Amino acid sequence: MKRSILLLAVIFLLAGCAAPTPAGPQTLRVMTHDSFSVSEDVIAAFEAEHHVTVQFLKAGDAGTMLNQAILSKDSPQADVLYGVDNTFLSRALEAGIFIPYKAQGLDQGFDAYQLDPEYRVAPVDFGDVCLNYDKAYFAEHALAIPQSLADLTRPEYKGLLVVENPASSSPGLAFLIATIGVFGEEGYLDYWRALRANDVRVVEGWDTAYYTEFSGGAYSEGTRPLVVSYATSPAAEVYFSEGALTEPPTGAITAPGTCFRQIEFAGILKGTQNQELAQAFIEFLLSAPFQSDIPFQMWVFPISHEIKLPDSPFTHYAEIADSPVSVPYTSIEQHRERWIQEWTEVVLR
Repeated sequence: MKRSILLLAVIFLLAGCAAPTPAGPQTLRVMTHDSFSVSEDVIAAFEAEHHVTVQFLKAGDAGTMLNQAILSKDSPQADVLYGVDNTFLSRALEAGIFIPYKAQGLDQGFDAYQLDPEYRVAPVDFGDVCLNYDKAYFAEHALAIPQSLADLTRPEYKGLLVVENPASSSPGLAFLIATIGVFGEEGYLDYWRALRANDVRVVEGWDTAYYTEFSGGAYSEGTRPLVVSYATSPAAEVYFSEGALTEPPTGAITAPGTCFRQIEFAGILKGTQNQELAQAFIEFLLSAPFQSDIPFQMWVFPISHEIKLPDSPFTHYAEIADSPVSVPYTSIEQHRERWIQEWTEVVLR
């Protein structure tokens, strides 16, 4: 009996001294909008380096995603939020959902896009919402391409423009803000009255505007040669044609005062149990591998100006507006809902 007890004691002692079983990879949860995308090899490299599995939680468009993060802030669903832009930034900061973290990557010149002085979010990418036009239509009709928002109210452009509803569309909201930046609060509604008189067409979202109403895209079926889209859309036309097109059938109007620049940010959510990993992920978003991947996954520009992109339709045809319209993000948050309501009363009713 004593021998049995002694044998059991030895077994337990040896078990306690045995090397621990290696823990499996941790999970880092990243909440994003539905348009987020990253190459598998790029994210796999981060996972391997940090012994982590990254789980992406897509939560609708940018506004819906942010609302979900705010509603769940006492019990956050993710560790990191990616994709809040400057049209919603003030709401995110006022809700207090982020942990301040000044990423080392911002020292590489990205700080010019850092709108929050407390570094609760880091800028990651940007893109310009601009008018796109059907090259063939303007050539066939010997019609000058409009070079200002005011041009769109002229008789020769009557019935040519389709825009998205700012209450339901991100580019639609960006275009509305651009008109406020150009014409001011005292003049933007008069401008929209003039657009309405000039037969502007309003649809709910970008897909309908671009593919159903616009005439210029390779897969577009509409009749209107002007649409609110992105400065990168012509490059996407060539890229996704898989060799069928050597140049885009569309162009982007990037004249001063015609585009609105959207800047996307990422931040660490309060309540995360993986703060160090979350910080590492923010640094990863600003690193060369991720920044280089952005254009070909999400069709926007990397924040870094040092990234050398390979020769492609993006490098040939994607444009950056030299003088986009500027409206403070704090003003957007303060007045956005009123602007949309006023616009709805004037344009849709």
